[in-house]
Parts: sequence; structure tokens; C-alpha cells
Amino acid sequence: MVTTSTQARPAATDLTAPGRRSRGSGPWSLPEVRWAAGALVLFVLGGIAHLAGAPAPVYWALYLACYAVGGWEPAWAGVQALREKTLDVDLLMVVAAVGAAAIGQVFDGALLVVIFATSGALEAFATRRTEDAVRGLTDLAPEQATLLAGDGSERPVAAADLEVGDRVLVRPGERVPADGRVVDGASEVDQASITGEPLPVDKTSGDEVFAGTANGTGVLAVEVDRPARDSVVARIAALVEEASATKARTQLFIEKVEQRYSVGVVLATLLIFAIPLLAGDDLEGALLRAMTFMIVASPCAVVLATMPPLLSAIANASRHGVLVKSAVVMERLGTATVVALDKTGTLTAGTPTVVAVRPLLGGPCSEADLLALAAAAEGPSEHPVGQAIVAAARDRGMELPPARDFRAQVGRGITATVANRTVTVGAPGSAVHSGDAAITAMVEEEQAAGRTAVVVGLDDRSVGVLALADRVRPESAAAVRALREASGAEPVLLTGDNPRAAAALAATVSVTDVRAGLLPQDKVTAVRGLQAGGHRVLLVGDGVNDAPALAAADTGVAMGGIGSDLALASADAVIVRDDLSALPAVLRLSHRARRLVVQNLVIAATVIAVLVTWDLVGDLPLPLGVAGHEGSTILVALNGLRLLRRAEWTGARRG
Repeated sequence: MVTTSTQARPAATDLTAPGRRSRGSGPWSLPEVRWAAGALVLFVLGGIAHLAGAPAPVYWALYLACYAVGGWEPAWAGVQALREKTLDVDLLMVVAAVGAAAIGQVFDGALLVVIFATSGALEAFATRRTEDAVRGLTDLAPEQATLLAGDGSERPVAAADLEVGDRVLVRPGERVPADGRVVDGASEVDQASITGEPLPVDKTSGDEVFAGTANGTGVLAVEVDRPARDSVVARIAALVEEASATKARTQLFIEKVEQRYSVGVVLATLLIFAIPLLAGDDLEGALLRAMTFMIVASPCAVVLATMPPLLSAIANASRHGVLVKSAVVMERLGTATVVALDKTGTLTAGTPTVVAVRPLLGGPCSEADLLALAAAAEGPSEHPVGQAIVAAARDRGMELPPARDFRAQVGRGITATVANRTVTVGAPGSAVHSGDAAITAMVEEEQAAGRTAVVVGLDDRSVGVLALADRVRPESAAAVRALREASGAEPVLLTGDNPRAAAALAATVSVTDVRAGLLPQDKVTAVRGLQAGGHRVLLVGDGVNDAPALAAADTGVAMGGIGSDLALASADAVIVRDDLSALPAVLRLSHRARRLVVQNLVIAATVIAVLVTWDLVGDLPLPLGVAGHEGSTILVALNGLRLLRRAEWTGARRG
């Protein structure tokens, strides 16, 4: 028989949140970020010198330094692409920048370099964050385990070396080292990181436990039934990586367009230079026409036509507590056709709260007396239920008498002496006189409503019931209605919690499609099922258990206040203030940004087509070409910046 050990050691290292170690490496550790920042600084200095009337060699030197600092990486990438017999926009932009400098338009070239260097830095930073967060999953499962030998002896081993059939000892406060089943002992296990359940789950012989979950106050002997590489927590990491790779393949179409566009512009520029030269035109005239074509045909205006509306929407959303990680995500948010929601920590606050105090009718306790007695007895408790009861009493301003002779029994509850009377607070099946018909009826009513019921006993009789539940966020019901309107489809609830609790929550917030009891891989399956049905899925979640589904969804949104590091890294957007009502506003802002992008692309494409045609069939003066190109760029940029206005967010909130 496993007994509680007085040598239980704290597992401070094991309790470190996933990904915590990776935060020491900030964006400045990435060379792409440093090069982009250097190019931007040189570009700004060059612009200031240019506007201030400094000698031409001064601002030319600054602009050319910007070329070197920000352009060497895309230039090298272009050279590497040429070695593989491909041509991409990176090289095209470098050639366009050099061509612009060759005909005296060094400012245009430097601007292209800065834009491309910055986009490369953002991509590198996003990639680093995701990789670090996935690696941080190893913090969930402990590196060491206590192996139980056949003769009863104990020895430490690496958790990765555990094999199916091994038995390990899990002391209070430690994390379970491997997936398995309890063969001896009893304890409560916090498995929120895997299932999302807000309360610890009692575990006894025969119950399944997962690697990385936190043991409570008891001691467990666990028989390993999966190797470390196949544990649920390991599969979470694999699923995140797999889903991220799948999502990256959607960029193949863009790469094909980029290749064809690059080849087309380069060939056209060479022809525009060579044909007039062969026809007898002078070298300077042919070069001027070709470089003018290179400038007016460059996608700089198209890039700026797309980015300002999306970046303005991102900035506006961030001011109101929603962090959207990229312009691509902002655009994709508006395409969602169904919204899937996690329960614990998303629609609810993620912590248990006393929602009902029910003294026995005709019993010795009033409602206030019942809560005060239970809270006083639970005072020394470290269990979340006990802490919630104490918090409820303090919120009501109650003065709690001291308790003595406190005893906790795993899976049953606690006993303490309060005002010289014995008070018990425990599970319905183990409470004193739990067979009382009135008490049984109250317990069944609360459990039918999806709540956790505990029975309070005074001396030798039960005197009442306390009901606890994960508190629904006040904005959840309105947010669900708004998301239904924004997406045009019924929201879906995906949760690891039990069906009864899920159904009770769904009824409160008016969700009709409920899928409960889901493990992380089940949530991924549900998301992919919706996608197979033709939906573009937006998933909202907060925990490690939500991370694979967040990565698999077309768009993932994490709750930032209580969200795990991996969920935040896997998600495409983060609700920083945990205000779910901000999400429908962001969806509407995305719709508005997408409309402005279309407007801007039409303007930019029209101007480029007109200028290119003029250069090909007429004689487009270089100053007019530059003015038209830059003028259209400024026009579409200003059009996109309209989304920075506070009124845009206010309008989005109203719907």
C-alpha cells in the first residue's frame, strides 16, 4: 500500500509554465531584426538629410548604406534561388532598387529595401516564437521519474527512458512523468493542461493519468502504458508542428505567382532595353526607358496598397486589447465561416466560484452560518474548492472563526473543529448522513445543472450543500450572439469538460452545437471535420490542450490573460484583456480592411497598368512616372490609414 510520504519534495522546476525559458531571447537576438532596424534607421537619416538640403553625397551615402544593410540578405537569397534555377521577388526588388539608384532615384530603391527587410524580420520572429513554444512543452513533463523496483526499492531514472509496464512513484506536488494508470494510492490531479477541466480530478486505482499533469496532496503509484514519445503531451507538440506545416503549404500558390511575376518583369525590362538599342536608340535613352519601366512596374505600390488597411486595423485592434500577429491573419479573420469556442478560460473565467449556498430546510444553519462554518473549516486547505469557499465568505465580509484539528482525506474532503464543533466539507458520497433525502435531492439538482456539489456536515449530521461552478464571463452570451451574426453560422463548443457541465454552460450562452469530453487530438479532429465540411474555422481557446487545435484551425485566437505560452504562440491572434466581446469587433474590422484592400489594389493596379502602357507605347517622362507611381502609393496608403480612427472601432463594436 502506498502511504503519504513525509519526504515529499516540491517540484518547483516541473511547475514552470511551458515556454518560459524561451522568453529570454527577445527579437533583437534575431539577425533579421537587427538588419531591418539598421536599414530603417539609415533610411530615416537619409530622408532627413535629403529634406534638409544636405549635399547629395551625404544622403546618397546614407541611402546606399541602407541598401547594403537591408538588402544583402534578399540579394543573397536571390543568388541562391538563381543557383536553383528559380527567380523570386527578393532578387527582383534588389534589381529594381539598384536600377532606381542607377537613374538617380535612390529614395525609391531604399524604400523597397526597407519594406522587404522588415517583412523578413517579422517572419523570422514569428517562426522563432512558435519553435520556442513547442520546445517549451518539455517543461510540462518532468525530466526525472522515481522508478519502483519489484522489491519495493526506489531509484531515479530519466522519464524518457521509461518503458511500458514500468511503475513510478508520484509524490505530492510532483508532475506525472508518463501516461499510465494508477495501481495504488489516491490523490487529486490537476489535468487542466491536457483536458481543460477547471477543477482537480480525484484519482484512485485504475484511473488514467497523463504525463505533465500535476499531482495534489496524495501519493500515487502509476504503471506506464505509453512510452514518452507517444504521451498526450508529446503528441500535442507533434500536432502543433504538423498543423503549422500544413498551414504553410497554403503559401505555394503565392510562390508560383511570385515566380511568374518576377520572370515576366525581368524579361520585359531586358526587352525594353534591348529592342530600342538594336533599333538604333542611344544607350542612355534605352536604359532610361527600361529603368522607368522597372520602377513603374515594381510592386511597391501594390504592397503598400495591401498593408496600410491591414496594419491600421491591427493597430486599432491592439489599442483595444486584441493582438493580431500579422496582416495575413487580419485578412483571414474576416473569412471565417464558423467559430469554435473552448469552455474553460474562454467562455468561463477558469476558476471555481461558489454559486449557491443551500442550508437544509429546518436545519440548524442559516445561509450565512453554513458558508461561514464551511469557510472556517476550509481555511487551511490548499484545494481549489476550499479556496473558492473561503473566497466566497471573504467577499461577503464574513469574520471567520479559527479552525483546529484540520484533516484532509483525498477524494473525501476535510474535517476541522470550529467553535468546539466538528465541521466536515466533502464529496456527497462520503459526507456524514449523506443518505438524507433532502441533501440527496439538493446534490442531484446541482449536479444536473453541471455544478460541483459539496456537503457540509455539523457534528453527526449534514446541514447543507454548497454548489460551485466555473463562472461564466459576463460578456460571453452577447459575444456568442455577435459571433453568430459575424460568421453567419452557429458557434460550436469544443471542451474537455464533462458533458453535463458543458451542456449547462451551453444553455447559458445559447450554444446548440456542443462537443464535450474531448482530448487535444479530439479537438483537432473536430476542427478538421468542420473544415472538411467546407467551413473556414476560427477557434478560440486558452490552454495547452487547445494549442494543436489552434494551430490546425484556419485562424486561432487565444485568451491572453490566462492563456498558456504554447496557446499564445500557436494562436494567430490574442485577446490580451480576456474580453471576449472584442472578438466580434475584430472580425468586423477585418471585413472593413478587406474591402479597403480591394479598393487599394484596384487603384494601384490601374495606375501601374496606365504607366506601364504609357512607357511602352509612348514616351513617359521619368519625373511623371515617379510622380504617378509614388502618388498612387501615397493615395492608397492614406486610404488604408483611415482604419486607425477610433470611430472605426466604435462602429465595429456596434455591429
